[in-house]
Formats: sequence, C-alpha cells, structure tokens
Amino acid sequence: MKLKLVLAAAAFTAVLTTGAAVMTAAASTESGRDGHRIEQTQETARAIINAKGPQVFPHSVDYNRQSKNFVVGSLKHSTISTVGLDGTVRTLVGDPSLVSVQAVRVDRDRHRVLAGNVDYGLADRSAKDTTFRVAGVGSYDLTSGKRRWYADLAAVAADGKQHLIADVTVAPDGTAYAVDQLTPTVFRIDRKGRASVLLRSDLLKGTVDVPNFLSGIGMTAVAWTPQNHLIIAKADGSLVRVPVNHPERARKVELSKPLAALTAGIRVLPDGSIAAVSSGLLSGKPAQIQRVRPCSQWKTATVTVTDTVTDPVTSGIAAGPKGSTFALSGGLPALLMGKPNNGFTLTSVAVD
Repeated sequence: MKLKLVLAAAAFTAVLTTGAAVMTAAASTESGRDGHRIEQTQETARAIINAKGPQVFPHSVDYNRQSKNFVVGSLKHSTISTVGLDGTVRTLVGDPSLVSVQAVRVDRDRHRVLAGNVDYGLADRSAKDTTFRVAGVGSYDLTSGKRRWYADLAAVAADGKQHLIADVTVAPDGTAYAVDQLTPTVFRIDRKGRASVLLRSDLLKGTVDVPNFLSGIGMTAVAWTPQNHLIIAKADGSLVRVPVNHPERARKVELSKPLAALTAGIRVLPDGSIAAVSSGLLSGKPAQIQRVRPCSQWKTATVTVTDTVTDPVTSGIAAGPKGSTFALSGGLPALLMGKPNNGFTLTSVAVD
C-alpha cells in the first residue's frame, strides 16, 4: 500500500505541476493585457477563508447557519471540526471509532452532524487490515460532539468487498442516505441509526481509475431533492436519479453535457437546482464549478460552467453565509506525499 501511495503521489505531483505551469503562463498573458482589471476582479469577487487547521486535510464541508461556521472532517486525524469565518478551527468530535472522516453533513433540524467513516490507509488510525474495509456513518451532537449512534455499513453490506463511503445526505424526515464509492450500493439509515441497503444497481458501478491508487471509482456525492429523489453524482461526470419510494426506477439523468470529471461534490441550491464541483485531480486544470438545472422531474438537466477554482484538487462545495457558496481545497496531494499541511482554504464561488 505504501508503494502505491508513493507512485500515486508522484503521478499527482507531475500532473499538478504541469497544470500549474499552464495556469501560470495563462495568468501572465492575461496580466500583460489588463493586469489591473484582473486583480481588482479577483479581489472583489472572492472571499477566501484560510483555515488554521494543521494536518486536518478535509475532503468535504457543510455549513451550519445557526452557529455561522463550517463543519469539516479530517482524512488524517479522524476528527470532525468547526471552522469559523475567521479561519479558526476547533475540534468538535474525537470519536475513537472513526478512522478517516470523508463526508460531513449538518442536519440542523435534529441538531446533529453526520459523518462518513472510511480508511484510505492514510490516517493516524489506519491499519493494513482495515484499509478500504471501514465503511460507516456516525451521528453526533452539533454542540457537544457526543456520539448518538454509529451505523456499520460494511456489516450491512456483508459482501466482503472493499468499501469507501463517499457522501451522505439527509431527507426532511431525518432519514440519511449514504453512497459507496467502490461498490454500486446506496444505504438508507433511519433516525435511530438502523441501516439497510436501499439499492444495488449496475447503473452505479464505477469506471474511473486513479493510477496506482484507486480503481473503479463510481459514486462520489449524493443530495436529496424536494421531488423526493436522490441525485447521485458519479466520478465520470454522470448523474443518476433515484426515486426514494421506488429505488428500482433509478435512471441516468440526460445531461446537456457531462459534468467535468472527477465530479467531487454537489449541493442543492434554494431553487432546487444543483451546484457541483469537479476536481482537476487527473488533469491539473482548475477545478470547475457547474450549475445543473433540472427538467421533467430530473429526467433531463442542463449543465453550465459558472466558475473555476485555481487549486485543481478542490473536493467539496457547500452553502456559506448570506446565500453564498464556498468550495473546499483540503490539501490531498500533500497528504498523499506525506507532507505537512498548515491548513486549508474555503473559497467563495459563483453558481449563477
């Protein structure tokens, strides 16, 4: 596993270095034409929160409107933390049963945060026999961080396969839904933490490979929509619609054009459309922010690019204060290379 990580890190470094060189050259050209205008545009259009969380390495983010702070997990330290608008990071949850926290979802109605537990083999608590074998969702009090319940989804799946819980979402009735990145499985978890399989479907199988690291990456993000559908994003840029009451009727959403791969995170906007962030992990190009507007109950949808984030490895997207939207860059390349990280960034992005 260590050799695979070294090779993966080397591959990512080469891709990102090439991408950075291209972006720097492009920026220089633009500055030569109208440097003052671009500087002002960037200054006025962007709000950047430099979070002071050494070695946290978050992968996803959500926003708590009540406390006016963000919530992130840690791929390295197995913790869940709050992030203030001033960048202050405070540990909220230190559950010893967590290995690596990939997904976080704030459920304000029930004053809890849900977290997906995984093991890439990169965390302080990783072990050889648990790498890609840990799969669970925990529920924690938003104020105290106390654990309410933990659902072992690997035990529910009972298939002996590798698992990686990519994301979790919550319906208004408190039912949570989690998607598995390495198997075509969607889990349902009730308000008391009792879990079951909602759907297994070849439609959700993975086709994307990250060289020397992961193969067959499928589902990467999930969101509940007001039509009582789950909209599931796959790494390849496709979306799948799953009616909650009839999961067997799951169908691929016909998009005007695919989302850019790798699709990393999605959030539902107030009008029912979706904002998505696509990482440039494999291309080295800026991460793309896209708006997905549904038609005919999510049978079809139109996709437009609304913004980009210079850091290619941008992996999360969430609401922010006063109707804003923020994208998360958590420092994955440094984590893969075993380098320290003094913090991470949250960048405001345009979704219109």
